[in-house]
Amino acid sequence: MSGGWAGRSATDRHDELPADWPAIRAEVLDRDGHRCTWKLPSGNRCPNRATDVDHIGDKNNHDKSNLRSLCSAHHDKRTAIQGAKEAAARRALPPRRRASRQHPSTGWR
Repeated sequence: MSGGWAGRSATDRHDELPADWPAIRAEVLDRDGHRCTWKLPSGNRCPNRATDVDHIGDKNNHDKSNLRSLCSAHHDKRTAIQGAKEAAARRALPPRRRASRQHPSTGWR
């Protein structure tokens, strides 16, 4: 798996959600009419049925004003965009170097 979920399972993310996440999720889906809120290039809202609730900003802010309903295709697209940004940010960091260790038999570094 690539992007922001690399090395993580859905269970890891699920563990980060509040205990009342199912109720919050249901309220957001109801608020948005169970319809995807993604804006299409035309400016119109996606007509597909919402299946996922997405964090608009901070992934740890579970306030309903930071949540929106998305169809699975747009949630996948959003996740891929976020993962690509995180990967690019990691690539921009200087490479990590291992500490120099003395060879056990020769004393060479």
